[in-house]
Amino acid sequence: MDSQETDILILGAGASGLFCALAASAGKGEAPRILVLEKNDAPGRKLLLAGGGKANVTNRSVSCRDYVGENPKFASTALQRYTPGDLLAFLEASGIAVEEREYGQIFCRHSAVALRDMLAARCRNQGCRLLTHQRAREIRASDHGFSVITETASFDTTILVLATGSPAWPASGADDSGLLLARSLGCRIVPLRPVLTPLLLPQTSPLPALAGISLPVRIRCSAPASPAFEQPLLFTHKGLSGPAALQISCWWRKGDWLRIDFLPRMDLPALLHAPTSGKATFSGLICRYLPARLARALIPLELAEKAAQRIAELSRADRQALCAAIQEHTVYPLRSQGLARAEACAGGIDTAGINPRTLESLTKPGLFFCGEALDIAGQLGGFNLHWAWASGRLAGQACRNALRKR
Repeated sequence: MDSQETDILILGAGASGLFCALAASAGKGEAPRILVLEKNDAPGRKLLLAGGGKANVTNRSVSCRDYVGENPKFASTALQRYTPGDLLAFLEASGIAVEEREYGQIFCRHSAVALRDMLAARCRNQGCRLLTHQRAREIRASDHGFSVITETASFDTTILVLATGSPAWPASGADDSGLLLARSLGCRIVPLRPVLTPLLLPQTSPLPALAGISLPVRIRCSAPASPAFEQPLLFTHKGLSGPAALQISCWWRKGDWLRIDFLPRMDLPALLHAPTSGKATFSGLICRYLPARLARALIPLELAEKAAQRIAELSRADRQALCAAIQEHTVYPLRSQGLARAEACAGGIDTAGINPRTLESLTKPGLFFCGEALDIAGQLGGFNLHWAWASGRLAGQACRNALRKR
């Protein structure tokens, strides 16, 4: 078996791993020997698929409130040290054109291939070596550093960075191998939970029968501290998808309810009380603002007779009940569609054992972490990629500084 030595070894050539290599290889003084090992056949496979192939690289506004995990505030140092403005300046200087879309989302104007190729080329130009088809099978820690064993070689390194990602989106080549390696080094792994994933509804719900309908809603769930999202919701044959469902999946847990307002910009009670609405039926009025199939499905059977009466004939209690059916529609999802359909994954390497200012292990000096492998997951809108850039840069700078002190 071939044996090689290096100063800094980064496991994973995704967004965070490549950015870590860039940061570690930049700066004054003699450049360290940096090696990046990637288990797939090419770097940045998930990056190429993200954002429909155009990579939602960041968001105009990023803060810890945009993340979930046992301690989202852990991300604050990395996010403060590398802002969306910093990334946009870097991309402009690197010739990568971007465009801003709704909700502050920023995408590559052209294919993400150019972004991936630029990052890989810059790493190589700064002296980093990138090796693909190198799946780490074992990591051995010693007083002098770490040994990473693959199927074909052994790599000895002073500094080791785990940028191995999460098992979400396995079609991109993602798996849990990095987390298993972290556990072998004594890291606690927070139980995994798919996020940014569609939600499945019980067969008794009327909503799956509306497959294909998409409309803006306001959605929230019963989980503590869950925000509300006002974004498009898509009905599928199995349940709920679209941005609104993906967002709320970051907070939803089995047993939680979802509450959906299908007319989020309307004061429906005021509309019912307006003199011009008195002669209309509730069903007729609602069908002016919602697809007829949806409007009929939202009104429960016990209120169907009321919905067919003139609004002027309805009691206050009847009006309140009908309004609630539209603007406080409550469902209990069965489950999410799992890691196979998830764009990200909550859980992972426990941040309680990591220094947030350096991303170095508190118990194993020389061991660093960045990206999705950590228990930090962002909501929809470019937050996961921004965490990859920010955490990769912080870890890269910190591991270079640590190497100088050895």
